[in-house]
Amino acid sequence: MATNRFTDQMQAYGRWKTDLSQAIGNYQRWLELNKMSTPEVDLRIFELLETMKSDRLTIAFVAEFARGKTELINAIFFSEYDRRLLPSEAGRTTMCPTELLYDSKADESYIRLLPIETRLEDISIQEYKKEPINWTTIILDTNSSEKMAEAFKEVVRTKRVPAPVAARLGLIDIESAEENNIIEIPMWRHAMISFPHPLLKDGLSILDTPGLNALGNEPELTINMLPNAQAVIFVLAADTGVTKSDMDMWSRYVKPLGGDASHSRLIVLNKIDTLWDELKSDEAIRNSIATQSNSAAQMLEIDPANVFPVSAQKGLLAKIRTDHELLVKSNILALETILSTQILPQKQTLVRENTIAEIGSMITQSRDLISSRLSSANKQLSELQGLSGKNEDVILHLMKKTREEQTVYHKSVESFQNNKKTFSDKHAGLLNQLSLTRLDQLMAKTRKDMAGTWTTMGLKADMKEFFDMITDSINQASKQADQVNTLIQTIYQQFQKQHGLTDSKPKLFSLARYKRDLERLYHEAEAYRKSPVTTMTEQSFVVKKFFISMVSHARNTFFQAHQDASSWGKAAMAPLVTRIKDHKSQMEKRLESLRKINESRDTLKSKITELEDITGKLNGQLDELNELMKTLMRPLEPAPGEPSSEASQVA
Repeated sequence: MATNRFTDQMQAYGRWKTDLSQAIGNYQRWLELNKMSTPEVDLRIFELLETMKSDRLTIAFVAEFARGKTELINAIFFSEYDRRLLPSEAGRTTMCPTELLYDSKADESYIRLLPIETRLEDISIQEYKKEPINWTTIILDTNSSEKMAEAFKEVVRTKRVPAPVAARLGLIDIESAEENNIIEIPMWRHAMISFPHPLLKDGLSILDTPGLNALGNEPELTINMLPNAQAVIFVLAADTGVTKSDMDMWSRYVKPLGGDASHSRLIVLNKIDTLWDELKSDEAIRNSIATQSNSAAQMLEIDPANVFPVSAQKGLLAKIRTDHELLVKSNILALETILSTQILPQKQTLVRENTIAEIGSMITQSRDLISSRLSSANKQLSELQGLSGKNEDVILHLMKKTREEQTVYHKSVESFQNNKKTFSDKHAGLLNQLSLTRLDQLMAKTRKDMAGTWTTMGLKADMKEFFDMITDSINQASKQADQVNTLIQTIYQQFQKQHGLTDSKPKLFSLARYKRDLERLYHEAEAYRKSPVTTMTEQSFVVKKFFISMVSHARNTFFQAHQDASSWGKAAMAPLVTRIKDHKSQMEKRLESLRKINESRDTLKSKITELEDITGKLNGQLDELNELMKTLMRPLEPAPGEPSSEASQVA
């Protein structure tokens, strides 16, 4: 029974990533074997491999309470346990955002739970993730699905506290926090579950979110986690249709995410089994489901083709019982097919594009260097073959010509060193503009201002000032990046023109994706700041939480931009420096060969043989690099019975 299309494709994706990592490792060994490795190159390769290890395909599930969201997760991903692995029985609902993944670094199975009381601190969830000591940790027994399911019930735990306590935590409005009222609140703020499920080991990460109120109370979900997911699955229920709270959640948190090659939004109309009426014909039932789906699409203003009517409960039951007829009726496979043929190939394309942008450019630089050596060797071979039977004057003329070339070359290298220093100075200015020290000073000032401001309007003014300043910083940095790019292009062009080296274009630096990220953050802050709800209501706690989450995200964006700019600066001139050193070495070898031939004509034949061997080896090295490049470009293999998707064939 075809119950595992997504599983098959996810495993193929895991194998593809393994092959890709091996190809990168082979390239690193190739560099070492051919004495072309440098500490800078080794560091770039190490960082790339680490990024690939930690990279995940994140699918987020968003829904109001009682839409069957967690049951859908059980049905798609965890049916092989022959039970509900995650708590999704009636009366139980996810109370805190829950991430399911495999922690390859820790290499252990656990549940980490962040106490709800941490909301009182001005620390983001992302920052807390770096400090496991702040989490309650439960070690999972993965040999028992019963014990695992029991442990997972922690994510639905609640506790009862006085209303003022709930208000201090920002979970209810201060106005409604009457002293004698007792409020039920989540036990935990966030949960992380790690265990070695095959899909999770292959890089899948699942984000299970609570209802509307929880999304509003934990801004980090909407600022950071949902936008970083490759797919957001919004779950509705056929027995309720699109309710007001569904529309609020869609309008505020899901619709603004948009949909492109990096992020997809899928709508699931769950619980269609409530429309299965034994007194109706199959056609009447199908029409009823189609009517519900079209109605949902119309209200959400999306294409009806993006609405998937399913029964998660019946799909899970069908997989457990191996009931093919019920599985088809549940329509779970239609959703799995979209995940395997659309979402996963999109992710693979992004990973491959990022990998090729980094390692592909390095391999291209290696090919350019080998091609340059091959061209030089062929030129020298042609010269030596032409010396047979020639007198001493011809050899002396070639030696003189080579020495003259060396003199001109050394002068141009001096010019290059001056340009290199200018580049270093400009690059230092770029790094300074992206400096975390400057950002941290701005953050400290803003937090100090906010500490003395308890009105919502005052807090919003502080927020606007902060985002105006960081927007200006990233724009200034972008202008400096353009200047540095222009400079390095000029340096490359000058040197290539002077020496006739193989055309090699420098890798340019771009802040575009970081600017887009901060622009999205800015627009989100502006929308929040101007929202009538937050203007009319005194929500200083929530505003502060929102700001703290945004600051954390902005700081991480600047950190990544600074890291990328620093790595790029170290590597940008390296190919040209290598080519310069290699060109110098080739001229010295050529001069030495001519000197020896001049001293003894017997040397000529051996030098010709030596050069013929060298050209053969260089051609072999080019073939090896071409094979490595083919591995990088290999598409993801289709699942059995599935056509190869167009998305997976983008090179």
